[in-house]
Amino acid sequence: MSDMEQAAEPTPIPEIFDEKTLARETSLVRGGPFYRAQEAVRLLTPERWNLGRRILLAIGIGWLPLVLITLLFRREMIRSLLTDYMINVRMLIAVPILLIGQVLMEHVLRIIVRHIHSAVLLLPAEETKEHLTILKLIRLRDSIVAEGVIVAIAYAHFVIAKSHAGMDHIWAVSGVATGTHLSMAGWYYALVSQLLYQLLLGISLWKWVLWICFLFRLSKLDLQLVPTHPDEHGGLGFLGMSPIAIAPTIFVASLAIGSTWRTQILHDGAHLMNFKIDAIVWLVVVLLISMGPLALFVPRLTNLRRQGILQYGALGQLHSTEFHKKWILNNIKGHEEEFLTAPEVSTLTDFATSYENVEKLKPFPLDQGTMIGVILATVLPMLPVILAEIPFITVLKGLLSAVK
Repeated sequence: MSDMEQAAEPTPIPEIFDEKTLARETSLVRGGPFYRAQEAVRLLTPERWNLGRRILLAIGIGWLPLVLITLLFRREMIRSLLTDYMINVRMLIAVPILLIGQVLMEHVLRIIVRHIHSAVLLLPAEETKEHLTILKLIRLRDSIVAEGVIVAIAYAHFVIAKSHAGMDHIWAVSGVATGTHLSMAGWYYALVSQLLYQLLLGISLWKWVLWICFLFRLSKLDLQLVPTHPDEHGGLGFLGMSPIAIAPTIFVASLAIGSTWRTQILHDGAHLMNFKIDAIVWLVVVLLISMGPLALFVPRLTNLRRQGILQYGALGQLHSTEFHKKWILNNIKGHEEEFLTAPEVSTLTDFATSYENVEKLKPFPLDQGTMIGVILATVLPMLPVILAEIPFITVLKGLLSAVK
């Protein structure tokens, strides 16, 4: 065996410490059959995502063949394909964003896991439990079952929707009169392009489910929380950034929903108000998916605040009583200068600040900037839906008048 081959072999893990290190450094995102397949053909490496190359390849597999097949066999339908908002949004915008979202999700989740250890939120025994949880989740991540189910659901959806294929995509059917016979481009889209899109979307949601499982297990551990922590969340404020990891997936889902609504407005005579209830439901679903997992820590932080108020209140009572006895009840004239430099004064002021931090403790570890980002990821893809019925100049005038 050559030296190069020996160097390529993975180093064995001889002891639990190395397993802990591995659990802390291993991503819940980098793994699974689809990831390993890309790694096998060197589309990506453990060090590099090679986003540009993978985005170009995804477009080359998912969208370009549709154009070429249509040009070769049904040239008269090329305009219909190129102006098909639903298809082009999925293949040219959604797929690249899902690939970018993998990088963002890995980055955010790694930061959070590392901070748990750097902030020493877990005692050694609890840290071991957390490491074992991550290792279990990694085994789930690498299981073929989850991605197999995603593929099965994608093809099941195709079988169910096959008879309606021509209703939305004229270029995809060869018998417009019947609307049931897929053209060659239609078959390619159903079996390849749509599968690629749905697979990436499903994998992203699956990795988020794994993260929710991690947060659930973390919420059950004995976290070393402090009610006076300046983040006003007992030391768990950093968890508030986690919803940003799912924001690209939410953006893509909103984009897909919006493209369907836009098509119905332009071609089926629907109106914006027809989707009012749907939009409200979708916003609620988004908030539950992205922010809901943080609610796992609400009971712990609520109890922390209640205990903190009682404990710091008792300490404050003792300290304030001593201060009152010394400087108010037993005040002796001529000691005013001594009072100004007395350490009890600054101590009392500092303690009051700490008590205020306890009172300000918020039980829901949500970051406002993250919440705004998630809402924007939900709302912005809906702008083309609004513009399908309301002219852009009208929307712009409304915005300008609102600013005034």
